[in-house]
Amino acid sequence: MAQSNFEVHELDRQDVESYFITGGKVFERYFECPLDHLQPSDGRRLRIFARHIVPLGKEEKVHELPFILFLQGGPGFECRLPASVKSGWYSTAIDEGYQILLLDQRGTGQSSPINSGTLEQHLTTVEKVEYVTHFRADDIVRDCEHIRKVLCRGRNNKASTKISLLGQSFGGFCVVTYLSLFPDSISKALITGGVPPLVESPDAVYMATYQRMITRNKQYYATFPRDILRVRRIIEHLNKTEVGLPDGGRLSPRRFQQLGIQFGYTGGFNTVHQIVFQADKDLERTGKLSTHTLTEIVGMMSFDTNPLYCILQETIYCQNGNASRWSAHRVREKFFAYEFEHDWDKILARKDPSAPVYFTGESVYPWMLDDYAELRKLKEVAIGLAEYTGWGQLYNTKVLESNRTPVAGVTYYNDMFVDFNFSEQTSRSIGGFRQWVTNAYLHNGISASPHVSEYLFQLLRGDITDL
Repeated sequence: MAQSNFEVHELDRQDVESYFITGGKVFERYFECPLDHLQPSDGRRLRIFARHIVPLGKEEKVHELPFILFLQGGPGFECRLPASVKSGWYSTAIDEGYQILLLDQRGTGQSSPINSGTLEQHLTTVEKVEYVTHFRADDIVRDCEHIRKVLCRGRNNKASTKISLLGQSFGGFCVVTYLSLFPDSISKALITGGVPPLVESPDAVYMATYQRMITRNKQYYATFPRDILRVRRIIEHLNKTEVGLPDGGRLSPRRFQQLGIQFGYTGGFNTVHQIVFQADKDLERTGKLSTHTLTEIVGMMSFDTNPLYCILQETIYCQNGNASRWSAHRVREKFFAYEFEHDWDKILARKDPSAPVYFTGESVYPWMLDDYAELRKLKEVAIGLAEYTGWGQLYNTKVLESNRTPVAGVTYYNDMFVDFNFSEQTSRSIGGFRQWVTNAYLHNGISASPHVSEYLFQLLRGDITDL
């Protein structure tokens, strides 16, 4: 029997798993992409996963509706399956006439995930380091471009083959890289808390974000002044006692400080205070931290469950041959060693017992490769990536200056992770960029309020002109 030459379109495949959630039908799709898009002939391949959500009642228009692709923050985080698309930014996107793509960026979720187990197939440390160098924004964007071509194949109207983008945090960095590499493929772009600094190395970034972290610490202790003594008691306990965590990691004083990452999110002060209060009461009652408290602390940090968040975090700022070389650690030691002291004997010996111990934020440090259970197994890889000098260009400033794609972005004035001043500079460097600056939200504004996505779409439509 002769084999048919008819090729089924990706959107019409019957073997793709699908199911319903409130407001939409979900298709779980996989795409094969080269590990290195610039050298696809080397044969190395990745399997990229995306959830495709079509609004209920519009399944028959799957070949017509424009796509909006959501790019998650991180780096190193997958997209979660929503219970409903009738609220939040999902609802806004559907009201704007889109079908939605939720991408697990390469190395995350179901997209050829990176962890100590999956890297075992790469025999040497050098091979592992080389492999992980292909998991930055430029390769993520090239995956997206490949997926766009597959899903939009056969559309006659060129405009309908373009894709809109919504990038949160690091996802916004990816949006700007997409605008640099494939500007003609994008219909519209929205960025929430992720207008990137156009730097070539991360040192200047940490100079700025440490300053913001100091401000957040002062605000926290002004809100919860009794936590000054509580934190010192906890630090003293961790300094003299080896405290193991349920996942095999170690709760050192410096790891406890990392709870300050929560200061960047709405409600973060309350989250940290709850842990501090709880831990202090544990020590008061039994002289040790309870399993309940330790388990909660593990759950508040994602460096083990999403290891790319540590080992690639500083590299997202590296361009044109610059290595990160543990930038946050170097900047802290040179400029902020007193505020973010890591010599606990010095802290506890200070004459003023009411002096607060400051929490750190999103910064990564080489000692994490000893304190976190999963990161211990990736220590040599992380060290190799910190010294790697082969990073290419992420942003094309000339292309960005001449940009004609409608772009709108929200910059949170008090954002602890993405510095306001850098974001403002970048927004002025992108042609046609419509910037919204607000202090009403912190870094997670898009999940805190549907107003964020609604306002950005209004900016793109020109409904708001008083800027």
